[in-house]
Amino acid sequence: MRVLLVEDDAALGLGVARALEREGWQVDLLQEGRAALAPGLMGQFDLAVLDLGLPGVDGMTVLREWRSQGLKLPVLLLTARDELADRVSGLNAGADDYLVKPFDLSELIARLRALKRRAEGRTSDCLVLGALSLDLAHKELSHKGEIVRLSPREYALTEMLMQRPGRVVSKDAIVARLSSWESDFSENSVEVYVCRLRKRFVELGVAIRTVRGFGYAIDQAQPGETVGADG
Repeated sequence: MRVLLVEDDAALGLGVARALEREGWQVDLLQEGRAALAPGLMGQFDLAVLDLGLPGVDGMTVLREWRSQGLKLPVLLLTARDELADRVSGLNAGADDYLVKPFDLSELIARLRALKRRAEGRTSDCLVLGALSLDLAHKELSHKGEIVRLSPREYALTEMLMQRPGRVVSKDAIVARLSSWESDFSENSVEVYVCRLRKRFVELGVAIRTVRGFGYAIDQAQPGETVGADG
């Protein structure tokens, strides 16, 4: 999961970013509201954590602009204003949740997980495809109860695909997600990781299919199916 964190307090922002990264999430930290309005920025993220008290362009203005542009990603507001009117204003402007500072990091993480589940129409932190089960809370993939070991990049790619079973995930989206680990991550790198997972998953009853010119889709393999590098 990739999270946009907009927080002008450097120490707080760094602390939150590190806590989220320990969960295996990728975090982009911005300190100004104006930067959060950069064209093309928002399509890269699954969630946003937005401080209301930003310098220059404040968080409420950023939120309203995002929603006016039709951006639907879940947004959790951080605010030092423990006033009912401020909380109501934020929710009415399009926020999905809020936390009042100071807050506990474990609560922030729990709320973000809940927002992600709600956005995906899930009621638990597990994604299931055939005999494969992906535990999002513990970052573990299992097959019939046996753990399947994955590298961090393999896990992130598996999560992207299993969140959209049967639907195409574009190469551009995969590059955007995994490039936070490598500045030179490319479409060729995507093909390498897809090839690795494909060879492992086909033995587990799951196929990763290439949709030429678009990207990849994961689904249960048909009986006797073998999906090769170009399948």
